[in-house]
Amino acid sequence: MKIRPMNGRVVVQPIETSETKKGGIIIPDSAQEKPSEGKIIAVAEDATEEVAVGDRVIYKEHSGTEVKISDKKYVLLEADDLLAKHIATDAIPD
Repeated sequence: MKIRPMNGRVVVQPIETSETKKGGIIIPDSAQEKPSEGKIIAVAEDATEEVAVGDRVIYKEHSGTEVKISDKKYVLLEADDLLAKHIATDAIPD
């Protein structure tokens, strides 16, 4: 199944960290922070031109609508909820 966002929205697949243990304390799923970083899966035609499919982005933590398609979790976001995108550089910062 494919998903095509509408009305200026983008579909993001959250990048989840596998860290569930900190300092010897196991943190339950319900207490963990939701990921605010993900990979763009689809972009509506009327959304921003600043991101494209495959870009890795940072978005507002408690924004968007979570959906589950074929046992995979996605987040539908408005383009205004995107904060930044990762840009590959040749130089490594100090």
